[in-house]
Amino acid sequence: MALRYILFLLLFLTGAAQAQETALGGDVFRAGQTVIFDGTEADDLFLAGERVTAAGPITGSAHLAGRYVTAAAEVGRDLYAAGFEVTVDGPVEGDATLAGYRIEVDGTVGGDLRASASSVTVTAPVAGYALLGGEEVRIASAIAGDLMVTGERLAFGPDASVGGTVTVFEEEPGALEVPESVAPADRIVRRALPDWEAETADFRPALVDGRWVVLQFLGGVVVVTFLAALVAALLPRRLAAMRERLLEAPFRSLWIGFLSISVLVGAGFVVALTLIGLLVTPALLLAAGLAGFVGYVIGVYSFGVWLLKLAGRHVPDGFGDRALAAGVGALAAAILALVPFLGWLFVLGLTLAGTGAVALLWLRPRFFAA
Repeated sequence: MALRYILFLLLFLTGAAQAQETALGGDVFRAGQTVIFDGTEADDLFLAGERVTAAGPITGSAHLAGRYVTAAAEVGRDLYAAGFEVTVDGPVEGDATLAGYRIEVDGTVGGDLRASASSVTVTAPVAGYALLGGEEVRIASAIAGDLMVTGERLAFGPDASVGGTVTVFEEEPGALEVPESVAPADRIVRRALPDWEAETADFRPALVDGRWVVLQFLGGVVVVTFLAALVAALLPRRLAAMRERLLEAPFRSLWIGFLSISVLVGAGFVVALTLIGLLVTPALLLAAGLAGFVGYVIGVYSFGVWLLKLAGRHVPDGFGDRALAAGVGALAAAILALVPFLGWLFVLGLTLAGTGAVALLWLRPRFFAA
């Protein structure tokens, strides 16, 4: 089991620049910018990329991570999917665990359904229970088991029904309407919204499952890789200049980054002393946070270039090479961040060094000017 996830991570590492495919036993592993599996059959399927589509039959479980994720084929066991948009068109024989910004379930679920997003839509039958959370939740099919749901807006279609108990978590009791056609009043339970986490903990085993942790881990790597690749596409020369400054003098970049973040944070507290400046303090603290995040992205890219140079590769001179460096750096930094205490220090140093590289390019401190 561990070997399969390690292989999945390694494929994703190289998949930022070009599609990669590996098979281990009956399992299929693919990673790239646009990844489509339309083979005759796979046992367990692992896909990661910008656009991910599972269009071939899967006898085992499917593990999908990307920005746009589509499960269009039959899944013989469980489905785990995470992305900005997640669409389930094919039937799932087991459980489906989904996370994203927009989720749509149009394929039948033979087990339990767990979905969390800003917008969740369920239009196909669910044989087990359904655990749904989002700002807007729409149910237009039959749920054979219990339904536990929370959302700012809750809507039911004409074919919606719940065979078990409907538990609604809401800010104001009674604010979300559940029609009689969905479930009679004696099977509707209303709970306060703060109770959602505690009440649903026992119904979310997949959220702490190792496979789900891997998907969440990959999701963070995908975001950082995408942002670094975006900067590489829009500002290739400036990105190269920042990378050169950081790698040529990493400690100088680290020091300037420390000063830059300290100035923003310190200024926030100093202006707060004037009382009038309290209105400006949140903006300065937000600016410090954004500067740190941008610095981390730049630091990750530079780290990836350094690792590739150690491996004997040339300095990136095209978008594909830069995207590969971003993917390598993002994954390597994320793995190192898992080391207790030292991992945090590494991430902090990488963030400050990246911030310093940005400051050196854009602000040009006089004591380092020619």
